[in-house]
Amino acid sequence: MTKPPVKTIGVLGAGAWGTALAAVAAEAGNDVILWSRNENVVADINHAHENKLYLKGANLDPRIIATTEISAVQDCDALLLVVPSQHLGAVLETCKDQINPETPLVLCTKGVEIKSGLLMTEMIARILPHNPIAVLSGPTFAIEVANKLPTAVTLACADEVLGKKLSNTLNNRSFRIYQSLDPIGAEIGGAVKNVIAIACGIVEGKRLGDNARAALITRGLSEIVKLGLAKGGRRETLMGLSGMGDLTLTCTATQSRNYALGKALGQGIAIQDYLKGRITVAEGLSSSKSVTELAQKLSIDMPICHAVCNILHNDADINETIAQLLARPQKAEI
Repeated sequence: MTKPPVKTIGVLGAGAWGTALAAVAAEAGNDVILWSRNENVVADINHAHENKLYLKGANLDPRIIATTEISAVQDCDALLLVVPSQHLGAVLETCKDQINPETPLVLCTKGVEIKSGLLMTEMIARILPHNPIAVLSGPTFAIEVANKLPTAVTLACADEVLGKKLSNTLNNRSFRIYQSLDPIGAEIGGAVKNVIAIACGIVEGKRLGDNARAALITRGLSEIVKLGLAKGGRRETLMGLSGMGDLTLTCTATQSRNYALGKALGQGIAIQDYLKGRITVAEGLSSSKSVTELAQKLSIDMPICHAVCNILHNDADINETIAQLLARPQKAEI
């Protein structure tokens, strides 16, 4: 397949995932502008070609240019949004006048905004109503992506032609992109799986066994599907890479920040002690609250997400919460 002409891809957010996606875009043959607020991160990327703070050990292509000036991305051919979910809206509000209204925006962060209850795509559309939006999601660990290990993801865009252009622009030999027309489904899968991963980590920390984890993954998928369908997503999307695929990875691998958080809680470590001094925060910590509130607003029963929210935000006792889940009335699986 003939590669498209060289484009300039902007990336907002130079954490581990933003840096890895910058590496993906560069490997696909594009020039890349990577924005960060952190001057030390910018200096390391530009001079040492490594993000020592967030993605240590990954060598970055010299065509990735880091900057603290957000105006540098205004003429990019596409803009990847990789700012943590609870901060993305504030960043976009500050730079919305510097973003070309025709520039495609690719959402690459996962979550539901707490203060508004909006999905990230809904929040973006409110701030930048004229820009086309796509969602990139799937089972990924940043360091593996940056080190060019085989990875498959979903790129979902309601505009099929634009989705194909974006896929061709970012696809490379180790980063395989599958197209979808369902951005809502892709986004829901990515947001809720982090909450289920915390629950699975708790099961591991409490040494409740692999049977319990398998049950949580399966019933967690059921909760994802219910919320996804209620928001207009498609069941088949939630059974794919951005749903079941992402859920499986995050709930079974110790690299997962959400799984690690849950495991620490299950081992009896207080959440304040676990988070102390960490430069990155598991997205499921905030998503547990926003996803649960969204489910309640839509009158959807999501007991696992609700239980995790109570543990994280309402100081619920873990043993009592598990007992309450096990005591729920029996019902048909489907």
